Amino acid sequence: MEKPASGPTPEGHRSGVQPRGGYLLALLVLLGALVLVLVAWHYAREREMRAAEVRFGTRSAEIVDRLYQRLVYYELVARGGTALFASMARPTPQEWADYVESMNLQPRFPATSGLGFIGYVSSSSLDDLQIEWRESGYGQLNIRPHGLRPRYAPVLYLEPRTPENVAAIGLDLLNDPGSRDALQSALESGAAHLSGPSAGTVPEELMLYIPVFRGGDHPHTASMREKSLQGWVYLPFDIGRYVTLAMGKEYDNVGLRIYDVSAGEQLLFASRRKEENSVFHHQATLEVYGRKWRMEFDSPPEAIAAPRIRGFENMLALGLLASLLLYGMVFTLARTEDRAKAIAMRLTENYRRSEQRFRSSMEYSAIGKALLDSEGRIVEANPALGRIVGRSLDSLAGQPFDSLFEDEEQSLLPRDDGRVDENGVRRATRLLRREGGLPRQAQLTYAPVPGNVGQDVTGLVQAEDVTERVRAQAHVQALNRTLEARVAARTRELSQANQELESFAYSVSHDLRAPLRSIDGFSRVLLERYGEQLDEGGRDYLHRVRKAAARMGELIEAMLQISRLGRAELRRETVDLSRMATEIIEDLAAGEPGRSVAVHIMPGLEVTGDATLLHNLLGNLLGNAWKFTRGREHALIEFGAVDHSDGEPEFYVRDNGAGFSQAYVGKLFRPFQRLHSQEEFSGHGIGLASVRRIVERHGGRIRAEGREDEGAVFYFTLPAAGEVMAEQRLMT
Repeated sequence: MEKPASGPTPEGHRSGVQPRGGYLLALLVLLGALVLVLVAWHYAREREMRAAEVRFGTRSAEIVDRLYQRLVYYELVARGGTALFASMARPTPQEWADYVESMNLQPRFPATSGLGFIGYVSSSSLDDLQIEWRESGYGQLNIRPHGLRPRYAPVLYLEPRTPENVAAIGLDLLNDPGSRDALQSALESGAAHLSGPSAGTVPEELMLYIPVFRGGDHPHTASMREKSLQGWVYLPFDIGRYVTLAMGKEYDNVGLRIYDVSAGEQLLFASRRKEENSVFHHQATLEVYGRKWRMEFDSPPEAIAAPRIRGFENMLALGLLASLLLYGMVFTLARTEDRAKAIAMRLTENYRRSEQRFRSSMEYSAIGKALLDSEGRIVEANPALGRIVGRSLDSLAGQPFDSLFEDEEQSLLPRDDGRVDENGVRRATRLLRREGGLPRQAQLTYAPVPGNVGQDVTGLVQAEDVTERVRAQAHVQALNRTLEARVAARTRELSQANQELESFAYSVSHDLRAPLRSIDGFSRVLLERYGEQLDEGGRDYLHRVRKAAARMGELIEAMLQISRLGRAELRRETVDLSRMATEIIEDLAAGEPGRSVAVHIMPGLEVTGDATLLHNLLGNLLGNAWKFTRGREHALIEFGAVDHSDGEPEFYVRDNGAGFSQAYVGKLFRPFQRLHSQEEFSGHGIGLASVRRIVERHGGRIRAEGREDEGAVFYFTLPAAGEVMAEQRLMT
C-alpha cells in the first residue's frame, strides 16, 4: 500500500472552538432580534396602557354620573313631599307618615334615613305652634337647643319613626352651622340645596333641603319667598352608603375620595386611602344642589387596571425565547461548520495513523503476513513470513502463495464452495515447505482486504508456525486421559468414605444413645423410689440430669438429621408451596388452639424440587415465625414471593416477632448457633442450618433481614421456580 504524506495534526484545533465569523453573525442576530422584540413590546405596552387609562377615565365619568343621578332620585322623592304640602295647608303627622310609608322609601333607597319636614317659625308664633302641637295630641314639642332666637327651624316630621328619627323631632337646624347655610340658600334661591360638612369633621350624613311655600306658590324674590315660606322638606342620607350603592360591585376596586370644595376643602367620603400602586389617577368636579364636589379616583394595580398587560409580558417572553432559538440555530450552524472542519482534519490524521499502525503491525509482528492480489500472488510480505518459510522477502514477491506448501489442500483464495464465513474469512492448517529444513505445521487465516484505488490487493493472509502447539496439544490430551483415570479412582474412594461415614454416624448415635437412656432411666427410677428421702436440692439435681440427657439425645438426633440432608437423593417434582404452607400453619394452629395469628399466604406459588426437603424448609421457617411471635398481641406471618428483573422469583417468610440484630446475621445459618436463650425460645440451633443446606442443594441462595423486637424476614430462591411460575401465568 502507498504511504500517505504526513501532515500537521489537528491537536491545536481540539483545544476548543475558536471565535469565527459564524459566531459573530449569531451574536448580531441575537442582538437584533432582542432589540426588535423589546421595541415591539414597549410600543404595544404603551398603547395598551393608554387604552386602559381611557377606559378608567370612562369608568370614572360613569361613577360621577351615577352619583348625580342618585341625587336626582333623592330630589324627586323630596319633591313628592312638597307636592303633598301644595295639596293641603299642612298635612298632619299621620298623613305625612302614611305618605312616606306609601313611598316604600328605605327598600328603594337604602342610604336614606327617612323623609321629614322642617317648619319655619318666628319667635312670635312659636307659642302658637306649641299649642297647635298639643291640641293635635302629640304632647309637648321640645325645641332644641333651648333659648330665644328670632327664627326657628325645628324638625316636625321625620318618617319612618325609628328611634334615631324620633330623637331628631324638635331639633332646630338653624342652630347647626352645616345646615343653616343650606337652609338659607334654599330659601333665597327657591331651589333644592345640600347641606355642607361641619368644620374639621367628616360628615356621616348629608341632607337635601327643598323649600315649601304656602299654597304651592313660586315667589320670584327672596323677600317674597321668606314671607311665603312654610318650611323645608328634607331628606337625610348616609354619605357612605349613598356612594357605595351608587358605584355598585362592578366599581368596588376603584378608589374614590370626595371633597367638598364649596368653601375651602373638606373630605366627605373616602373608599380607601390613596394607593401607591395605583397605576392611573383621575379627577372630576361635580356642582350639585349648591355644593361643589371634587372627586379623586384611583385605579387598582396594573394587573387589574390593564389585564391585557400580562399577555404582552407573555408575548415578550415568547419573543425573547424566539430570539434565543434563532440565535441557537445560527450558533449551531456555525458550530456545525467548525466541527465539520475539525472532523475532516481528524479523519485525515486518523487515516495517517491507521496506515502507520498497519505498517508497524506488518513490520514487527511475530506472525507472518502477506498481501495477495486477485490471482493469489504475494504483493507484499513481512519479515516474520520470510523467517517462517526460510526465504528472503525479495524472493517471495510475485510468488504464488500456494507454492509455499507441500500438502494437497485447496487454496485459501475465496471460492463459491460454501466454506467461507459471513465475513469472507477462511482458516486452515497446512504443511509448510521450509527451505533447508523439515516440514512444519502452519495455521493460516485469509481475510479479504481492499487495497488503495488502482491497486490489485484483494486479501491478507496470516501464517503462524503452530508445530510446537500441535505437539503440546497431543501432550495435554495424554495428560487428560491420565487425569480422568485419577478422578475415577478418587470418586470410588470418596463413595467408600461416605459409606464409612454413614456407618460411623449410625454407630455413634447408637453407642451414645444407650448410655443416655441408662442415665435417664436410672434417674427416673431414683426419683420414683427414693424421691421422698431426698431433699429439694437432690430432686432438682436429678431433674437437671434427666433434662440434660434428653437435650443430649435431641442434639444427637439433630446431628443425624443434618448428615442425612447432605446424603439424600433429590427427587424433583412440581410442588405447590402455597398449599404446603397452608397445611403447616394448620398443624401449628392445631397444636396451640388458643393463639390468634394473622397469616397471609400468596396463592399459586409452585416450584420444581424435592417435596420432602421443601416441606422441611417451610416447616422450619414457618415454625420459627410461629415460635418467635408467641409474645405478640397482634401476631402476623406472611409467605409470598417477589419477582426480580432477571425473572427469578424470590420467596420470603416475614413475621413481626422478636427479630434479631443485623450484626449477628452471620451466625443464623451455622449449626447449633442460637441468638436467644433456651428459656426464652426452645430449640436445637439446627433449623436454619438445615434450611440453608436444603436451599443450596436446590441451587438457590438464602438471606435474612431483621431488627430486634420488630420482626424478621427470610428470603430464598429456588432456580427452577421461575420457569414453573412463568408457565402457570401463560396458562392463566
